[in-house]
Amino acid sequence: MNRHRRQALGALGAAALGWPLAGRAQRSNRLVLGQSAAFSGPAAQLGIELNRGAKLCFDAFNAAGGLNGTTIEIQSLDDGYDPERCKANTARFLSDEVFALFGYVGTPTSLAAMPLVKEGRTPFIAPFTGAMSLREPALRQVFHVRASYDDETALIVRQLTGLGLKRIAVFRQNDSYGQAGLDGVVKALKAQQLEPVAVGTVERNTVDVAAAVKAIVAARPDAVVQISAYKSCAAFVRAARRAGYGGTFYNVSFVGTQALADELGKEAHGVMVSQVMPYPYTQSIPIVREYLELVRKAGGGLRPNYSGIEGYIGARVLIEGLKRARSISPDGLVGGLEALQNHSLGGFSVNFSAGNHVASRFVELSMLTENGGVRR
Repeated sequence: MNRHRRQALGALGAAALGWPLAGRAQRSNRLVLGQSAAFSGPAAQLGIELNRGAKLCFDAFNAAGGLNGTTIEIQSLDDGYDPERCKANTARFLSDEVFALFGYVGTPTSLAAMPLVKEGRTPFIAPFTGAMSLREPALRQVFHVRASYDDETALIVRQLTGLGLKRIAVFRQNDSYGQAGLDGVVKALKAQQLEPVAVGTVERNTVDVAAAVKAIVAARPDAVVQISAYKSCAAFVRAARRAGYGGTFYNVSFVGTQALADELGKEAHGVMVSQVMPYPYTQSIPIVREYLELVRKAGGGLRPNYSGIEGYIGARVLIEGLKRARSISPDGLVGGLEALQNHSLGGFSVNFSAGNHVASRFVELSMLTENGGVRR
């Protein structure tokens, strides 16, 4: 066990964590979390909004005195949604002995970090991904707040086939994220003796969708399930419509709902997105009401959105785990999170245990509007 973590075990409310990344080494009642995410490039809005939502929560917690005086700081490094950069960021965080890793964005990036996470036994909390490859086999230090892509694609396929739409194509990113989504669609279709009528791919961090549009439109699908980030999904929607496609587009939550709506503008009308977080624009759900009040107080043009509420809820889950920890230590955090069994977090159900590190299977569908809004 490293020196800082031995000291952190000593007393509730104290943590000793150096932070050379900031050009200084200090000891204080401060827990430092490391976040590697896209803050630049074509997936930047995912990392930016997730981080903003989490910081709203941590800043409010700290302003109220933290946990017996212990506060939480989130330090973020940009990986541009690139696995190798994420791996390097993770190595840097671990060498600087962060308390936990939090809010990573993406399947390929999180997978690149996993060998280091396993080796360092550092808690890895609330990644923004629903890939089964990060959930099976389960790891003791990895905790997922959101439902899986299997859960999302199962709902999408049920919705489509329930409407009598059985010719379903898949547009996917050509990496582990796209494969995870495709696997979910194939699994759901197979249960109904169906299979995708076409599959088209796009390379990560690009918008070169011409080949995918050609392959998918030619198959005349009733609907296209999109498993990619917002810029490439928007490019596909626009190009497919120009090519004469008149069917429906469905996306999984990782697309970045508000980012996709902003990217498409008026062309967003009718595009569907599955969601794993509560509707972030309603006052009727207590945890959303908390989030909206903090967004209002923050000002500065901050807008509520699904990525933001996911960051906020992930941060609240981490704080609730700390409150139940027997010691402020990485191992204590693991035990504290496992104690969150059948817990209502302001209307959002969280159910961890020693044998289950996936908090929620909540999924619902939403529709984008031409004015940049989202309807349930």
